[in-house]
Amino acid sequence: MGYKEAMEKSSNNRERRSHPRVIVELPLDYQDVDGSCLHGGVVFNASQGGFLVEAVRDIPVGTELGITVLYPKGFTLVDFKAVAKIVWKKAYSKEDLKGKQYWGGYQYGLEFIRISDEDRWKLNFLLDGRFESKNNLPSQSHQL
Repeated sequence: MGYKEAMEKSSNNRERRSHPRVIVELPLDYQDVDGSCLHGGVVFNASQGGFLVEAVRDIPVGTELGITVLYPKGFTLVDFKAVAKIVWKKAYSKEDLKGKQYWGGYQYGLEFIRISDEDRWKLNFLLDGRFESKNNLPSQSHQL
């Protein structure tokens, strides 16, 4: 492959995300917006626009979920809530060092579609690495 072809290929692989990602590992509770059973997953990266989540349940792309994410703030756990839409999914598994699968499920790309001002504020602190700040949260007048 020549220089011109390599440059064209690299320009086609540019980052398409509009928000930078932050690596995290946080517990997630989710349910369909119709109020179905509560399920769990793990957030592995986060941005202003959404999350990369791993879960064992097979959920169709386009499904809207009510989500709650827990994170540490000082010596307590705080949560924030949002409504997110599954924009992509793929089957995913993890293997140990010997190549033996120890987890199988799905990775999902979630895009926020509704988040309160207060919870957006919490997300901003989480993404900025300031979630252990002792600042007071804004008033809780905005709810989902």
